[in-house]
Amino acid sequence: MVNYIWAALAIIGIVFAAINGTMDEVNKAIFSGAKEAVTICIGLISVLVFWLGMMKIAEQAGLLQKLTNLFRPIVAKLFPEIPKNHPAMGYILSNMIANIFGLGNAATPLGIKAMEELKRLNGGKNTASNSMITFLALNTSCITLIPTTVIAIRMNYHSASPTDIVGPTIIATIFSCIGGILIDRYFYHKRMRKG
Repeated sequence: MVNYIWAALAIIGIVFAAINGTMDEVNKAIFSGAKEAVTICIGLISVLVFWLGMMKIAEQAGLLQKLTNLFRPIVAKLFPEIPKNHPAMGYILSNMIANIFGLGNAATPLGIKAMEELKRLNGGKNTASNSMITFLALNTSCITLIPTTVIAIRMNYHSASPTDIVGPTIIATIFSCIGGILIDRYFYHKRMRKG
């Protein structure tokens, strides 16, 4: 469905530009946008490779396992339907840790695997389980200590202090995480009372 929406927007834009005689501006915007996208991607790749390398070092040093063990009791309370040693819990914890370090691109495949495992636990139904909803809320509002993508974009645009965003990001994501969990728990208990 989204593909149809994007295609329709592109077609409408081109037709509108042709009618208004602004095709030159559209062509310039397309090529300058493509050039800027490549420049941003190259800037992001360097920072993401660095932090993914740091994550690999942390994993081999046992730091990720310690973080997983630290968060497991908290996460287990948020996901009471998931059995203790189920693979979904490992994917959820790995996704959270990747998000904490601002590695959204690394967190995405882990999140997809977690959702696949949660769907399997839900009996393959097409409706979201309580755990799936909680995971989505947690994944969307997770605390971020190092916003690597934002730092990379700020560096790419020659910010005087690209890391100035770290403090405000930590504060904002702490509040968003607390808010997301509170709202999820409210609706979780409401669903449990109805069911």
